Amino acid sequence: FELEGSDHTFCNALKEELREQESVTVATYNVSHPLVGKPKFIIETSGATPKEALEKAISGLKSKNTAFLKAFEGMK
Repeated sequence: FELEGSDHTFCNALKEELREQESVTVATYNVSHPLVGKPKFIIETSGATPKEALEKAISGLKSKNTAFLKAFEGMK
């Protein structure tokens, strides 16, 4: 799948979140051209479907983002 409007920051975070799952055998992305290319992800799994792995990764990123935000707000 392609991620329109995403940069390396988000793509790397998503890739690493995917790689933390035991069912994910391959999680990577490629940008064909740095100025006009869209990140294209490849996800291969054993057991879960790639869509299930992606949904779990997105949920994990949301949880980490919420925890970070709470910790950051606690520093004020």
